[in-house]
Amino acid sequence: MAFGIIDETKIDEINILQATKLGLTTAVKELKIKPDLILVDALKGIDTLKIPYKSIIKGDSLSYSIAGASIIAKVTRDRIMIEYDKIYPEYGFAKHKGYGTQEHINAIKKYGLCPIHRRSFTKNFV
Repeated sequence: MAFGIIDETKIDEINILQATKLGLTTAVKELKIKPDLILVDALKGIDTLKIPYKSIIKGDSLSYSIAGASIIAKVTRDRIMIEYDKIYPEYGFAKHKGYGTQEHINAIKKYGLCPIHRRSFTKNFV
């Protein structure tokens, strides 16, 4: 198993779609055992380092492999946000995991942006 974690600065620089593709490429590079085929959820134009891939629309509902990877990715992200909550408790990251809830938006308006906020996502309410 391997992960491709892309930070907020890179996401702002290249956009969330390109960051998702970069994350996949990064994870493929980290794999100790290279697969014969990579299944992805609705992504095309990705660099899988010459490993064939199949893009499946609604792949998380059609493939156990994609669904499992999606769950692992979400749990990993949630754990990262829980750790950030210890550094920036005023934002409530442990509760909303960084999603744009009203509570999160209110915290940003009250405290301003912290270093982990993605500027490209927050420009509409800051």
